[in-house]
Amino acid sequence: MNRMTRRRFIQGASATAGILMPQACVLGANNDIRVAVVGVGIRGRGLVQQFRKVSGVRVVALCDVDRKMLGEQAQQFKERNEPVATYTDVRKLLEDRSIDAVGITTPNHWHALMTIWACQAGKDVYVEKPTSHNIWEGRQAVTAAHKHKRIVQAGTQNRSDVGLRAAVEYLRSGKLGKVLWAHGIWFQRRESIGKVDGPQQVPSHIDYNLWTGPAPLKPLMRKNLHYDWNWDWSTGNGDMGNLGVHQLDDCRFLLGHTGLPSRVLSLGGRFGYVDDGQTPNTQLAILDYNRAPILIEIRTLPMVMESYRGVRLDKTRLRRFFSVIRCEQGYLGVGRGGGWAYDLQGRKIRQFKGDGGAGHPANFIKAVRSRKRSELRAELEQGHFSSVLCHVANISYRSGARSSPRQVRDVISSNPQSLEAFESLRKHLELNRVNRKDTSVVLGPWLRLDPRTEKFVGETATDRANGLLTREYRKPFVVPEKV
Repeated sequence: MNRMTRRRFIQGASATAGILMPQACVLGANNDIRVAVVGVGIRGRGLVQQFRKVSGVRVVALCDVDRKMLGEQAQQFKERNEPVATYTDVRKLLEDRSIDAVGITTPNHWHALMTIWACQAGKDVYVEKPTSHNIWEGRQAVTAAHKHKRIVQAGTQNRSDVGLRAAVEYLRSGKLGKVLWAHGIWFQRRESIGKVDGPQQVPSHIDYNLWTGPAPLKPLMRKNLHYDWNWDWSTGNGDMGNLGVHQLDDCRFLLGHTGLPSRVLSLGGRFGYVDDGQTPNTQLAILDYNRAPILIEIRTLPMVMESYRGVRLDKTRLRRFFSVIRCEQGYLGVGRGGGWAYDLQGRKIRQFKGDGGAGHPANFIKAVRSRKRSELRAELEQGHFSSVLCHVANISYRSGARSSPRQVRDVISSNPQSLEAFESLRKHLELNRVNRKDTSVVLGPWLRLDPRTEKFVGETATDRANGLLTREYRKPFVVPEKV
């Protein structure tokens, strides 16, 4: 009879544990979750502070291609006597087996690839919105998360807002009757990003090759590398992906839409100034869900109207965002930080006080510990669907052509809410003194979606529209076919 030695027993038990327990679950000292944050700009710095407030979490690594910003953040850790590793190349960071989870707050064009790489490396992921730069790579990231059994949270933090969650429960109770439609609105004042007359010098403390990653490596043709990448189609998704994704996700959450609409149309333009921005600064999109459609509006010109759909706007504020959910017996007006339920006469019925989704990172950490994807309030696939809405809206816009107001009205005439929103958009342009001859908008086609394949179908599914479902990737920063 063979006798099992203590060493052989421990070795066998360790091997079994290695199979049953994912690498990222082998926690550090005192069961701490060891987190790395990739991208230490404004959002990254905020996420660092949010993770530091979660009990049992240590931020142990930072990564950024901007060595100046990276050094500044590392210095803050040093002043607090908190050890932190620093990287400029995320691939090196992902080789560190001591890291359990990664927070991704980079430009959009990196989100999906970093998520996939992190999942393949056995890390859990908190990825900012939008979760992808295009539809195909977003689905690849979801596939990777599920295949490698990773916990992946989308950074649509309003799903953790206590006020919004209470509003969802109230709406689903039926007290306001059947939901008819939803309208997400985001007003954000933005100045022109300026116009350059030639390629700009990239600061020496930035690794531009790594910054560019999957996108085409081309000369910098704007004044600011950071943040203004949002208005370049090769790296950003305009304010529809930057801001609209929050309102679209709120509307989906409130209405209980778990998938994609049957079709989409978008219109708008870049009005008020001539600069190096490529994306629209004024945009309206219609997401035609069979049960209740969603409208989304983005406006970034400085002057806003005094009120909109019963919500009074403060002209002195730089931003105003909210969602209106119209029902048979009343409506909801909600935003980050809470909102109200109203009857049909506009009288307030009930208030929903919010907290801005402050508990979102803590919810992620809770799921990392339990290994239960169901505990996530913004599991990656739901973040993917909200990101897809941004992408299809932009694809419709990018597939469109300049059209007169009459042509626009003819196309959207079957939807009274859309007509009302379009007339309001025109008044917005007049308020900002946009010349009447310049107020023709780019009108995109109605694009029909196959929710199963996440592709366009029908006669409007042009090569251009379907070509924008993905992109050409620059080696070696290629989103893999098999994840």
